[in-house]
Amino acid sequence: MSEETQVPERPATFREVFTEGEFRSVYLAVVLTWAGDYIAKAAITMLVFQQTNSVALSAAAFATSYFPWLLGGPLLTTLADRYPYRTVMVVCDLARMPLFLVLALVDLPVGVLLGLLFVSTLAAAPSQASRSAMVPLILRGDRLVVGLSLFSSSSQASQIGGYVAGSSIALYSPRLALLINAVMFGLSALIIWTGVRHRPPAPRETPNHLLRDTAAGFRLVFGTPTLRAIAILIFSSMLFAIVPEGLAAAWASDLAEKQGDHPELIQALIMASVPTGSVMGALLVGRVIRPARRQALIRPFAVLAPLALVPALLSPSPVIVALLAAVAGFAVTGLIPVTNALFVQALPDGYRARAFGVMNTGMQAIQGTAVLITGVLAERFPLHRVVGLWSVAGVLLMLLLAARWPQPDRFTAAIARAREARPTGTETSATPTGKHPLTGPPGPRPPSSEAGIGAV
Repeated sequence: MSEETQVPERPATFREVFTEGEFRSVYLAVVLTWAGDYIAKAAITMLVFQQTNSVALSAAAFATSYFPWLLGGPLLTTLADRYPYRTVMVVCDLARMPLFLVLALVDLPVGVLLGLLFVSTLAAAPSQASRSAMVPLILRGDRLVVGLSLFSSSSQASQIGGYVAGSSIALYSPRLALLINAVMFGLSALIIWTGVRHRPPAPRETPNHLLRDTAAGFRLVFGTPTLRAIAILIFSSMLFAIVPEGLAAAWASDLAEKQGDHPELIQALIMASVPTGSVMGALLVGRVIRPARRQALIRPFAVLAPLALVPALLSPSPVIVALLAAVAGFAVTGLIPVTNALFVQALPDGYRARAFGVMNTGMQAIQGTAVLITGVLAERFPLHRVVGLWSVAGVLLMLLLAARWPQPDRFTAAIARAREARPTGTETSATPTGKHPLTGPPGPRPPSSEAGIGAV
């Protein structure tokens, strides 16, 4: 049994993960850009709400960073399989830096501001896909699971600091928040270029059209039963925990009117609560719970995510809202490292970035859609009722998905098939008979058994 498929008796340690110098560089660069992005997102959300006094427009400002994945995410992430991962990450960081410099230095109307945010997120797609495909080349076995937990918890910790700092900075200078984000991209590019070694792109037998390669990634994820089950579960869980963050500015305004508090402080509390719970969930699952126990918790965590927000129906105080949101974040991030590890091991070589593109496109689109729908509904109905009823529907959905979740032996079989799939650029070249690379007859064993990162 290989190190990737073997279940260890104890989790890998953070020390073991950080002994890899390349991982330290990737980790630091990614955390810098995350923190800068969250600072900018909080500032822009508050700025738009202050200028327009519209819940729908403030929700649209928050959701703008999600929807570019629908238009360009799948195609752009496919590019990451064609070029060296380090080069893609550096180029994308350097492309986003001047966009945020313009946002910081030029006084723009809301429409143009959202347009530039949209363009900047397009550049994020291939960068994140390259990082996702690169990490399994650096970490193996349970170190990969712990590394994913570190990324997940650090992403949420970056949100905590970024949202608090962004909400505070926006009171004085939203431009400063955007300038900080631009600087973060420059530092990230420098760290990746100097701290990560060059690797050639994934081997490809035949060059194919970008659209064909992209379609092959979708067919792989949604044509493989176990990958499809993971994708649907993750996409569904993203519908709920994101809502308190996306509606934080408007929710804070409502709560401040009732209690006489400062809305910016309530907004920071709500926006920081989800990542706070998420940090705890990622660290608990990745570092405390034994590997053999993690899969058994997928179903309970999936149901808990929307269930935690149902009490919003009672119009609770800001502190209770924050606690409910934290529990939802805890549940979502508790299940993601485990499902992510299953996903990456069930991927054949040559599909890493494309599979990530499919997953992240779905995640971004689902979250953006959830914020927009609940934001529009909150224009006509009390916000706390919208959140509560949205979550009630979520509990029913997650109970259905939990009942249909595959048994562990299905994942074991899918991982074994992935080990036998030939690493190619397209599905058709991988299987001359036209059959799916994971469900058709197994081909020759690939030269490498490393898998890519999928969901996060």
